[in-house]
Amino acid sequence: MNASPRVTLLLGSAPDVMRCSAWPKDAFASIVAINNAWRVRPDWDILVHAGDFPPERMPQPDPMRQIFSAAHYVPAQNSFGGFVYAGATMSLTAAYWSIHNQRPDALAFLGCDMVYDHAGDTHFYGTGSADPLRDDVTLQSLEAKSARLLIHALRRGTLCVNLSDLPCSRLVFPKLSFEAVRELSPSRLAAMQSELRAGIDLDAVEVAEAMERAFGYFYEDGMYWNHLDQIDGAKLARIDRLWIAAVADLVAPPLEECNAAE
Repeated sequence: MNASPRVTLLLGSAPDVMRCSAWPKDAFASIVAINNAWRVRPDWDILVHAGDFPPERMPQPDPMRQIFSAAHYVPAQNSFGGFVYAGATMSLTAAYWSIHNQRPDALAFLGCDMVYDHAGDTHFYGTGSADPLRDDVTLQSLEAKSARLLIHALRRGTLCVNLSDLPCSRLVFPKLSFEAVRELSPSRLAAMQSELRAGIDLDAVEVAEAMERAFGYFYEDGMYWNHLDQIDGAKLARIDRLWIAAVADLVAPPLEECNAAE
């Protein structure tokens, strides 16, 4: 009998992340929290936090849990081409780390839609900064960065899915309910991966990756902000358009709806 797929739950800090508080732990192989999201539920396994995450917001040490920061996620990010091409915000960084280190069959996102179009609290804990929307040359198109992540994850055998029930997301991943993820079978997982691979424009991917190599915006220490004079935003925008083109047949609703919501 085939074992159930290994699903990692990746938790961000959007208000709807609280929907998972009652989900049974045994539905997931592991739960990875990003920054403050370790507070969402007490049974998280791994915290991946930004290098500038305030010490007073850290959880108490627990030998049963693991905490990772820049010293761990920079090498993981580098294995996928580095921060400039992957996008320097923690939802993407933690995802690449999870794929690199845990190699789950599926990586299920919740609270990571990166849409800030509603009045009231921006995060489950109240009002916070919209980090993915900051003025940063690596984050000109969050949709493009998530398309790149989707494709790189598939290459490593990981299916990225979005558990959000919001009408709009910057993530271009397939949407699934918690129930569908819990019932995910090896055959269903394989079918979804095959369907995605069949819909990807491989020519666009090839050109995007050729441009990444040609431009050479790779900084091993991850500190790309020390090299901004070397990075051409217009060239990165050209690459972004190619990653979007690569998944154009897979994305619904149109990506422009998210942009219009801002």
